[in-house]
Amino acid sequence: MTTHEVVNQVPPMVGHDTADDPALCDGVTREGAGWALPGLHELGRLAGGEEAAEHGRLANEHPPVLRTHDRYGHRVDEVEFHPSWHELMRTAVGHGLHAAPWADDQTGAHVARAAGFYLWRPDAGHGCPISMTYAAVPALRHSPDLAARYEPLLTTREYDFGLRPPHAKRGLLAGMSMTEKQGGSDVRANTTTARPEPDGSYRLVGHKWFTSAPMCDLFLTLAQAPGGLTCFLVPRVLPDGTRNPMRLMRLKDKLGNRSNASAEIEYEHAVAWRVGDEGRGVRTIIDMVNLTRLDCVIGAAAGMRHGVTTAVHHATHRRAFGGYLADQPLMRNVLADLAVESEAATVLMLRLAGATDRSARGDEGETAFKRLALAVGKYWVCKRWPGHAAEALECLGGNGYVEESGMPRLFRESPLNSIWEGSGNVAALDVLRALTREPQVLAAYEAEVAAAAGADARLDAAVRRVRDELVDHTDLELRARRVVERLALVLQGALLVRHGHPAVADAFCASRLDGDHGQAYGTLPGGLDLAAIIDRATPKIG
Repeated sequence: MTTHEVVNQVPPMVGHDTADDPALCDGVTREGAGWALPGLHELGRLAGGEEAAEHGRLANEHPPVLRTHDRYGHRVDEVEFHPSWHELMRTAVGHGLHAAPWADDQTGAHVARAAGFYLWRPDAGHGCPISMTYAAVPALRHSPDLAARYEPLLTTREYDFGLRPPHAKRGLLAGMSMTEKQGGSDVRANTTTARPEPDGSYRLVGHKWFTSAPMCDLFLTLAQAPGGLTCFLVPRVLPDGTRNPMRLMRLKDKLGNRSNASAEIEYEHAVAWRVGDEGRGVRTIIDMVNLTRLDCVIGAAAGMRHGVTTAVHHATHRRAFGGYLADQPLMRNVLADLAVESEAATVLMLRLAGATDRSARGDEGETAFKRLALAVGKYWVCKRWPGHAAEALECLGGNGYVEESGMPRLFRESPLNSIWEGSGNVAALDVLRALTREPQVLAAYEAEVAAAAGADARLDAAVRRVRDELVDHTDLELRARRVVERLALVLQGALLVRHGHPAVADAFCASRLDGDHGQAYGTLPGGLDLAAIIDRATPKIG
């Protein structure tokens, strides 16, 4: 005899297509990658399946292990991963979510890649080496000989894990090693030294506080050469098969992103090749940083989408107080508010991906727009994710606080993207730097926003307010976050008014631009079409 019958429990959110996302599909088509939709739906069905969810769970629950020495005492500096990590990586590389767009002349290739990176999130940790490999290529091109040697192996869709000479492998992954304990984001404070050798190589000596994805094959790093701070390429294994003396000292014990290895390393006269000119290290590696910033926006938008679809799924199936949660007016307000935030992030992410694609093909106007809008988006979308994740978790109540729900993992992941590649203040000050040094970027931003002029009076008023903020230079650095926030909201509003669902655009303008909104989610004003908004965030299971 059983003691009880299990009732009123929500079914697993598996068996759906994560690409069944109207904001995503509309944006992919709008930004020139409509040809990619069949492949994205294929990836979306994989991402929404039970097998992918299980791989994500296992990769998170079995984090990487550092093996500094083998059984005989030889130094090996290897990182072991659970098989599920490798399955996630194999799918990501096989679908070209790493550097594949750089070898694809098709218009919209970077947009298609951005959409795939957004969709394939069974566990976010594996996205780090995928992102770093994508971002390494344009930096590497500052040295055409190195690019010619390594780019074909970085862009191939072959996942070939293991420490072997680069040209003995079918495919390569790239990491990045910039920050040091005394400097952090202030990379010009780096003390790692680079001594030139007669053969054109350098020898690096120093300690790096954070090295992203230390199991990769190649790394871009910064060190002080005779001519100043310089960018270098460091392989883990040298062409003759010997290990480059890049010592893994320890793996970081992190809040989230636990399936991914982040290491503290030491260079003991490690062999490196210069990328770009001596003294131009920051200028060289900024190409990599800007693309990983794009992935920060993509990851935060993806996290919001996962959070709101999980919350809506739960509320649709869970009964309380005489009815389904999703039918309760206050819960509907919360769900719709979360959905509005998610769609605003998604539409901005796709616009940035489109600008990246056109910039890579030589469009100077899009390059100028991307310079400002990417820094704005990095600050704002990433800053919004932690609060969004917390509210989505709360929609599940106590069930959301339990590890098995997956929501604690989402919540722990949510602060990362705002910290990665420059925390909030760094991003906000970068916006001011662009505005003061590159006048063309503001012109490009204003042209983008002006395309929505006259479509919504609330948006027009918000545009006037942000212009007033920019004209007033008093305490501009002190007000940097406020200025960037307004730039972001106006840009998101303009994109939604032009391209978004009318109900979503109306809710965004009423709450985010017209000020009819509280400090918490679930404080949308009355008179909005909440049903239409929530329906767009409802996963179609089965």
